[in-house]
Amino acid sequence: MAERWGAVTVLGAAQFVMVLDSTVMNVSISTVVKDLGTTIAAMQTTITFYTLTMAAFMLLGAKLGDIWGRRRALVIGSIVYAVGSGTTAISPNIVVLFVGWSVVEGLGAVLVIPAIAALIADNYTGHARVTAFAVIGASSGVAVAVGPLIGGFLTTYASWRYVFAGEVVVMAVVLLFSRVVRDSGERERVAVDAFSVLLSAVGLVLVVLGLLQTKTWGWVLPSTDVSVLGLSPVPYLVAGGAVVLWLFFVRQRSLIARGRAPLLDPALLRIRQLRAGVGSLGLQYTVTAGLFFVVPIYLQLTLGLDALTTGLRIFPLSVALVLFSIVGTALARRMPPRRIARIGQLALVGAGLVLLAAVTPDLNTWQFGAGMFIAGAALGLLASQLGNVTMSSVGADQLSEAGGIQGVFQNLGSSLGTALVGSVMIAALATSFAANVAASELPQDVQTQVQQESSNGVGVVAVADVPRIASEHGLSEQDSATLQHLYSDSQLSALRLSFVTIALISCAALFFSRNLPKTVPEAEPTEKRQSPSASL
Repeated sequence: MAERWGAVTVLGAAQFVMVLDSTVMNVSISTVVKDLGTTIAAMQTTITFYTLTMAAFMLLGAKLGDIWGRRRALVIGSIVYAVGSGTTAISPNIVVLFVGWSVVEGLGAVLVIPAIAALIADNYTGHARVTAFAVIGASSGVAVAVGPLIGGFLTTYASWRYVFAGEVVVMAVVLLFSRVVRDSGERERVAVDAFSVLLSAVGLVLVVLGLLQTKTWGWVLPSTDVSVLGLSPVPYLVAGGAVVLWLFFVRQRSLIARGRAPLLDPALLRIRQLRAGVGSLGLQYTVTAGLFFVVPIYLQLTLGLDALTTGLRIFPLSVALVLFSIVGTALARRMPPRRIARIGQLALVGAGLVLLAAVTPDLNTWQFGAGMFIAGAALGLLASQLGNVTMSSVGADQLSEAGGIQGVFQNLGSSLGTALVGSVMIAALATSFAANVAASELPQDVQTQVQQESSNGVGVVAVADVPRIASEHGLSEQDSATLQHLYSDSQLSALRLSFVTIALISCAALFFSRNLPKTVPEAEPTEKRQSPSASL
């Protein structure tokens, strides 16, 4: 039994590290800025480029897995990732941090992430595969949930550098035990089309960059001085990315017509089950990223809680995610994936509504804990199904490509969640604050001053700091207290609208789940898998 589950243990450890990285950095930003003598803007650029590196080369990483062998890709990627983590741990300045984290770790991740998905599908069949993918999904969810806890504890009581040093140790263990992971896939002896790599990289980077920058530039109308023909650069980036990706698919069809190997077979995206799996997975990551953007933002920047306390507030989600990944695996023996996934999606809608009802100034009630627990339960049910659905929809020779597609949708979902829910929160804060000030009993000259100061948007600051900021602008003690109350109400309104958005995204996910499998997976291992041609 230990030998049977050795592969998923090794791959689950690798998956945990892949996801842990960004969550740790997010809660350690201010400390890293101080230690390296850099700026918040430079750190935001570093975090953004980590995502862009993965988006740019994810499909290439999947293809290299076919050429080198998936286990070899896992080994090489783990080595590259460990080198990047070690470089990050000892980085003396922001330039070294950027190279180690954003570039080297990102390049390691694009080899490891598709390999994990392909190797799970290669090592397990039937219900064992469902269980294995549930473990991988739980590893991701737990990393997202406990990342702030681990990062907060180490940053507060030791150093953020220990997190990256610990990643080196984990990846060394993955390398040490990589032999327990079986790789039966045949290697492709083909050349990688460089122009396809360029098109996929440019297209995905433009789309992801556009989504990530919505919080700064605005979706359509510019929220800063940066504009193109009166509009935000975002629609131009996303539209440009879409055109480049269309050219990418034209190139792939041209290569196939000439008998050459494509970077990605477009026929894969015509498989309904695969589309349903990656679409549902993408929206799952959208909800997860949105939830883990607005809740920590409110707890840390509005309430002024430290990273460790923030992690503890989120902990119910982590517990529920692990528990219901196990429950979802057990249910898979009696219920089809579509039913389990839809229960999870409806539970996410319910979680959004419970969280909406639980919004209080201190966000420290049992109702909020219950909402986070329900959200974790929903994500656990989805994690137990979607990976298996995606990877079971293709043949053994297309596992790496499907893993690459899955990685791309995870990236896009995470970027969209941060962008969409974050933009809703910031826009709602500005709108609600302006309305509250206009409807208040503040003197007219004070209202005019506040509206002028906030005409370019309202920043997210701790409620406790509002009186100090107001007094620095010449407001009286009484007016400062009134403004603090109005700002607190505006923050709560913005948080409520963010939870409504999360519930609506969860509703939209039901559209994709309609094409998930309606039958219970076979109990016995089977070699029969669907091919693209069989699905057309």
